[in-house]
Amino acid sequence: MVEKETILKEIFKHKGIGDFKDFYNFMYSWLKDEGFVITEKLYSEKLAGDSKDIEVKWEAKRELTDYFRAHIEMVSKVRGLKDIEIEVDGKRKKTQEFREIEITIKGVLEKDYNSRWEKSAIQKFLKEVYHKYVIPSRTDEMMAVVMEFVQNLKEDMKAFFDLLGKR
Repeated sequence: MVEKETILKEIFKHKGIGDFKDFYNFMYSWLKDEGFVITEKLYSEKLAGDSKDIEVKWEAKRELTDYFRAHIEMVSKVRGLKDIEIEVDGKRKKTQEFREIEITIKGVLEKDYNSRWEKSAIQKFLKEVYHKYVIPSRTDEMMAVVMEFVQNLKEDMKAFFDLLGKR
């Protein structure tokens, strides 16, 4: 059975002006560029008057070795998304305003994700010995890799909106 260990959970919040479609594509591209395989578990939109609420759940997985895999779970909640027009350099531009966007990013390290060490009692015993005595430093390295993915994704999300605000 796959052993999962949650390494880090980060929350990113933003309110203001932006384009959800561009942001969605940015997050997707970021994960793809880092080598993750993405599965969209949920996409829902709810209309509330002239605004809408959106919820998106993604699972992204990337093999680190034949034993370790990085697993990122993302839940994006957009509340009060409205289409608006703003003036930039004397020109009208269509964009969107968020009452709030909240993204929860959870980084998980999966060990023995193919369950190769689960076929017999002796293999399970050897797996425990392997975990306890052989690979603790390797496990720490892989935990650091997963932590770095989550932190870099959050920082790049901040940079995306900072850059957007400077236009």
